[in-house]
Amino acid sequence: MTRRLLIGGGAGLSGAALVTALLAMGRGDTSGTLTRPGGGVPFPSLVDRARALITGGAADPGDEDYATALGSLSDAATVFWDSMDRGEGRAVLWPDLGPVGDPAGFNTAYHRLLRLALAWATPGADQYGDGALADDVTDALAFLHREAFNADAERTGNWYWWEIGSPGALMRACVLLYDQIPTAHLAHYLDTVDRWCPDADVRLTAPEESETGANRADKAAILALRGIIGGDADKLRLARDGLSDAANGGEHSLFRTVEEGDGFHPDGSFVQHGSVPYTGAYGTGLLDSVGLAVALLDGSAGEVDDPDLPVLFDTVERAFAPFMEDGLLMDCVRGRSIARPGTRDFHQAVDLVSAVLQLAEAAPEDYRGRWSALVKGWIERSAEDLPYFGRAGVAGIRRVKAVLADASVEAAPRLDGTRVFAGMDRLVVRRPGWSWALSMSSNRVAAYESGNGENLRGWYTGDGMSYLYLPEDPVQFSDEFWPTADPYRLPGTTVDTRARVPRTDAEGAVHLPPNDVAGGAVLADRHAVAAMDLMAEGSSLRAKKAWFVLGDAITALGADITAYDGRSVQTTVEHRNRHADGDRRITVDGVAPAGDGDLATVIEGARWAHLPGVAGYVFPSGSPGLRVAREARSGAWNDIEQGPTTGGGDTEPRTRWYATLWYDHGISPTGAAYAYTLLPKASEEATAAWAADPAATVLANTATVQAVASEPLGLVAAHFWQAGEAGGLACDGPASVLVQRTDEGIAVAVADPGRTAETVTIELPHAAAELIEADDTVTAVPGDRPQLTVAVGGSRGATHTARLR
Repeated sequence: MTRRLLIGGGAGLSGAALVTALLAMGRGDTSGTLTRPGGGVPFPSLVDRARALITGGAADPGDEDYATALGSLSDAATVFWDSMDRGEGRAVLWPDLGPVGDPAGFNTAYHRLLRLALAWATPGADQYGDGALADDVTDALAFLHREAFNADAERTGNWYWWEIGSPGALMRACVLLYDQIPTAHLAHYLDTVDRWCPDADVRLTAPEESETGANRADKAAILALRGIIGGDADKLRLARDGLSDAANGGEHSLFRTVEEGDGFHPDGSFVQHGSVPYTGAYGTGLLDSVGLAVALLDGSAGEVDDPDLPVLFDTVERAFAPFMEDGLLMDCVRGRSIARPGTRDFHQAVDLVSAVLQLAEAAPEDYRGRWSALVKGWIERSAEDLPYFGRAGVAGIRRVKAVLADASVEAAPRLDGTRVFAGMDRLVVRRPGWSWALSMSSNRVAAYESGNGENLRGWYTGDGMSYLYLPEDPVQFSDEFWPTADPYRLPGTTVDTRARVPRTDAEGAVHLPPNDVAGGAVLADRHAVAAMDLMAEGSSLRAKKAWFVLGDAITALGADITAYDGRSVQTTVEHRNRHADGDRRITVDGVAPAGDGDLATVIEGARWAHLPGVAGYVFPSGSPGLRVAREARSGAWNDIEQGPTTGGGDTEPRTRWYATLWYDHGISPTGAAYAYTLLPKASEEATAAWAADPAATVLANTATVQAVASEPLGLVAAHFWQAGEAGGLACDGPASVLVQRTDEGIAVAVADPGRTAETVTIELPHAAAELIEADDTVTAVPGDRPQLTVAVGGSRGATHTARLR
């Protein structure tokens, strides 16, 4: 089950007070009189609303759009019900979960019971309204309460199981089975939630710290459900206040941006666990939880009226849409969840679509219109391999069907632009026919996360890994990439080939490298420079890495690659999943090796290479040490995923073919370098033509400056590691700089991705008579060699722009 299905809430008057309230209003009688002070929606109606939000309401099993969802729900319920121990003397509910008191086990048990309750409450499911199932689930809830999860239990293991996972599943099950659970039992469950999730602001294991981001959102949703079930207006207000962090003056409000750490940053970055880019996992969970809470609280004592709510609305287009590749959500912002076979990139895309449309119900019309257009485009362009209706639940399907049927909604086109997300060291390039993303890391942003037995080989995913997405090959990363790919040869990375083992608990789940520089600058939402000062984990390896997005070409440079550990160092240009039966051809300088079996060779001095249907690769100065491989690789999900919360991965071997291009810099290199240009979707002929007459040339590739120029674009782009000059462009300190001269004038973009300078001064290679437009951080001295001084201090890696003529 996804995180979206695991969140949930509860309600809660305690003990006798709850019993009195429920008896007074008649549980299940929607004519009850218990309402919020001053009028509003009756609590029984709020229960009905909550149930409808969770189930999605009635669905026609004959409608093929719903058939898969209902069939999957019914099948899962059948398996869980048949395998559940229902005997009076049972010691466990499911034998595969181990002792009932194990928190990982009872957390999973609650989620299975939620699935059973969902099947019972969903019209169209095989188990809908089955009295025997309802009895078995209510008995099982009582068993778990008595034997494992209650207000008097002693916490062990992961805090999440106690404070979010189990309470969330329990409260959702209570909503679904509201009329079936004995009143006294319900009172105990609400007492349990009061003990373990008393406030969205509080984590019991760290009471001196406030909850943030998705965890705060999940707890607020739990409190909203708890208030509804228990008929407690104070709990509804507590849920509302938790969303806005009223207790701390809004410091951790989910409707405000943050300058560091967990939450949404002003540039659209989303971070969880202090330093991990998590837009595509915790971020989608936050959006869903907030949307659920707002919908639940509408018209109640806890109705959300925070004036900053539009800040959250803005994240749909600012934070999520750039990473939504139609039917999938990019892996570069999914943290350790990339290793979970049950939550792949297309699963997360389904969750995001459902969360966006749920939130739309509380959003103003202009937001709803734009979001509907986005969703319609995403769904209509999703490949047949990624069917939304085959993955979503009933509620999500209902919302999408309404959008698709609305003739007034015109599908939004694919995004076309370039963005640097300085708050999480990410670069995203979107074009009509392809997308490319880059994952970097620094002493602010984790290189990878591998806690709880998950993502055991994600060591290099933040060391400059690049992701090329093609609509013609949408399952590049979801088709068993993570268990079968070579973790030492991820595209774009430079690695020491030392043998690696997963991080230990003593080392912690997150690796923060010591480097300052990671990030870059963007010009005209089209061109970009990004740089990373690689300081490898557990190795002496150091390298200066930079990437240049000039129009539709991406040039990667590496300089000062140095190590002294006595091991080989390699830079991977491409490691492409060619699937079980994909095109295995590789062409180098117009020559294609014979056959389609294993291939491993060294090609000295190659000028270009080509993978049909993927891209061309041009090596500007030849490529000493270029290696080419074609091989079948095998692996199992359990090799990288053994988490107790997720159930781990299976041990069944998967096999996929890979085409790999890489540089071998030798053993303990000193001052090694590389250069290559990626031409996404270029034909073999176009690649050869580019190699013969390149539209971009390397100006410098040293430890001082790395720079590229494009004469057709009138563009010079550079990353200065220190004061230096390239192509007539000079800078007095570290900075990423782009300068473009066109008929309209000279456009400049500058950023300090290392965040170490207060000001930088650049000297332009073109004469200019005046400054016509600039950010208020930029001052200029026009002339034959104009000088711009940029106040970059405190801007957190943001891009500063100016125009001259």
